[in-house]
Amino acid sequence: MASAELQGKYQKLAQEYSKLRAQNQVLKKGVVDEQANSAALKEQLKMKDQSLRKLQQEMDSLTFRNLQLAKRVELLQDELAVSEPRGKKNKKSGESSSQLSQEQKSVFDEDLQKKIEENERLHIQFFEADEQHKHVEAELRSRLATLEMEAAQHQAVVDGLTRKYMETIEKLQNDKAKLEVKSQTLEKEAKECRLRTEECQLQLKNLHEDLSGRLEESLSIISEKVPFNDTKYSQYNALNVPLHNRRHQLKMRDIAGQALAFVQDLVTALLNFHTYTEQRIQIFPIDSAIDTISPLNQKFSQYLHENASYVRPLEEGMLHLFESITEDTVTVLETTVKLKTFSEHLTSYICFLRKILPYQLKSLEEECESSLCTSALRARNLELSQDMRKMTAVFEKLQTYIGLLALPSTEPDGLLRTNYSSVLTNVGAALHGFHDVMKDISKHYNQKATIEHELPTATQKLITTNDCILSSVVALTNGAGKIASFFSNNVDYFIASLSYGPKAASGFISPLSAECMLQYKKKAAAYMKALRKPLLESVPYEEALANRRVLLSSTESREGLAQQVQQSLEKISKLEQEKEHWMLEAQLAKIKLEKENQRIADKLKSTSIGQGVGPAQENPTGVNAGGQEEASTKAVLEPIHSTSLIGILTRTSDNEVPDVESREDLIKNHYMARIVELTSQLQLADSKSVHFYAECRALSKRLALAEKSKEALTEEMKVAGQNISRLQDELTTTKRSYEDQLSMMSDHLCSMNETLSKQREEIDTLKMSSKSPALSKYILLLLELLAQAHCTPCPSSQVSSAVPASLPAASPLGLLSSHLPKCLILV
Repeated sequence: MASAELQGKYQKLAQEYSKLRAQNQVLKKGVVDEQANSAALKEQLKMKDQSLRKLQQEMDSLTFRNLQLAKRVELLQDELAVSEPRGKKNKKSGESSSQLSQEQKSVFDEDLQKKIEENERLHIQFFEADEQHKHVEAELRSRLATLEMEAAQHQAVVDGLTRKYMETIEKLQNDKAKLEVKSQTLEKEAKECRLRTEECQLQLKNLHEDLSGRLEESLSIISEKVPFNDTKYSQYNALNVPLHNRRHQLKMRDIAGQALAFVQDLVTALLNFHTYTEQRIQIFPIDSAIDTISPLNQKFSQYLHENASYVRPLEEGMLHLFESITEDTVTVLETTVKLKTFSEHLTSYICFLRKILPYQLKSLEEECESSLCTSALRARNLELSQDMRKMTAVFEKLQTYIGLLALPSTEPDGLLRTNYSSVLTNVGAALHGFHDVMKDISKHYNQKATIEHELPTATQKLITTNDCILSSVVALTNGAGKIASFFSNNVDYFIASLSYGPKAASGFISPLSAECMLQYKKKAAAYMKALRKPLLESVPYEEALANRRVLLSSTESREGLAQQVQQSLEKISKLEQEKEHWMLEAQLAKIKLEKENQRIADKLKSTSIGQGVGPAQENPTGVNAGGQEEASTKAVLEPIHSTSLIGILTRTSDNEVPDVESREDLIKNHYMARIVELTSQLQLADSKSVHFYAECRALSKRLALAEKSKEALTEEMKVAGQNISRLQDELTTTKRSYEDQLSMMSDHLCSMNETLSKQREEIDTLKMSSKSPALSKYILLLLELLAQAHCTPCPSSQVSSAVPASLPAASPLGLLSSHLPKCLILV
């Protein structure tokens, strides 16, 4: 399956790659086309620029020629002024010639007028062509900029797609390699699975044979021992104890605890709301401390004073319901008997709300009839009247559904099991409706309190009471919202948990069967508890884990422990040998002691015999004997001190000599104590040496590990240093290259600026120095006419008719001919 999925993914990636490749070709073609269009537009722009330059050059040349003609006309006017006196003298002779010049003048005037009109038309066409050329140039430039931007974007897209395709190809190649490796491993696993499958088939065959035998045996036992199957009948099956679902019970208890907390908050808010409402009645519209309130408000206040006796039982009923849900019970609607109690308490509270509702409405009407009540306050009171009716209706609706949920625990046929989910859904809807009603009450009461605070007769007591009522209403709104959201979040779990009951059945038949089942469950639990034997003392799990960690983290290996055991065995054998040696030594010392005791006893006997024979001898002998007796008596009476490694032994006379056995016991005890002391010291030294040896081995291992880690860290430091040096070199190279590129770009930019300035200067120079060939033609024509006329004066109309029709209207000559006062111009 995994290989098939990977193959499918690979095919999808290949298809996407082919699509992207086709798109890339299209984009490349579009980019090439746009580049070709941009090149064509650049050529067109260049041609338009060239034509524009030619036209500007012609315009400049015409301007220059017109200036020259204007100067020439001024000279001719001066010459005409000089030649006027001469003309008067020859007036008579020139009458005949004036008629001829008059005819020529009219011809020249018509021709000049035509040329002026043609010149104006040409100027208009030139101006329009210039404007159109500028407009087209601006459009082409903008289009060229957009095309260049699009080309750059397309190129960026192409580069990104190429990079993406390369990454995708590398990724696909890596995936292919991984898939090949994985396919090989899967083939190996498949072979192993085949072998395991064969083994499992053999085991399955054996198990089938074994289970078939057991099934036959079980069927025979069931047919012989079981009289009937109670799971076939729902009435009998309801008495069977279901499987204990501890998680379900803990979840239900947790939910019941949350519901209890929400109900407690709601009860507190209801108590505060009714209590502060009672205080408000005593204050507004008539203060009971100043005047007597109306009988209606007195009765309403009396009823509100009893609110605790109706509200507190709601909390108690919910608490009893929470206490009835324990870990050992089975929590379904058929077993929650305490829900009926809560429903009854809720019914009593509904009766209380119905009882106070008319008084509350009448009290609001009385406030509306008061002289202090404004129209806005009256509108708020009417809205609150509607809200109070809605609140009572919502509580009645909620009590109806909770009463229906309490029926399965008291009346089996009161509510069908198929209707449980719809009833729970309606409970959630009723809670949301209660929340909406409380939001409306909070909103309208807030507006009412604001209006009352603005009244001039509003007292501080009324303001404080309104604030307290508003805070209790806000608490009620929050509590209702929490309960509604809590029930909506858990309604699916409530509906799903209704199927929790006896095995192979849809649920309990009646509350009686549920109660019998709970009794059977308690008996079964007591029986199992009686059968349970106390567990033997064992190491706690946490301590065992800690010991295991210590054992695993210990530096003592198996070989080291084996060596320690071998050394301990060798030491034990040595100690056994030393023990045998010391036992032999003790036996030899005992034999020597017995011999010494025998010798001392013989010596004492010989001494006593010598004293009895001494008085029968002679005096000298008696004197000597007396001296010897005194010496022996002194020797016996004086204590003999013997200092050795085993201590100090004291021997006295016959009267003070201890018993032989007691002396042997003393020596033996001393030797034994000494041996025990030496043995304990030897064992202590051995244990210390073993401990030190183990510590030395552990330290040597740690030292070896530290050396290895040091070497590894040294290598890593070397690699890191090389990387740092390489990166520094790359940084230096990159920085230098960037600096070089920046300097080159700045130089290039400066050269481009210089080139641009030079081109601008050349263009300005050409504009100023360029001359139009049309003016040269006009000047030549003027010179020819002057030569023909021999400086003959003529009226201005003749001059105007002599001007060529091709002369532009905006040229200097045309302007001069149109603006000069009626003077003579020689053509």
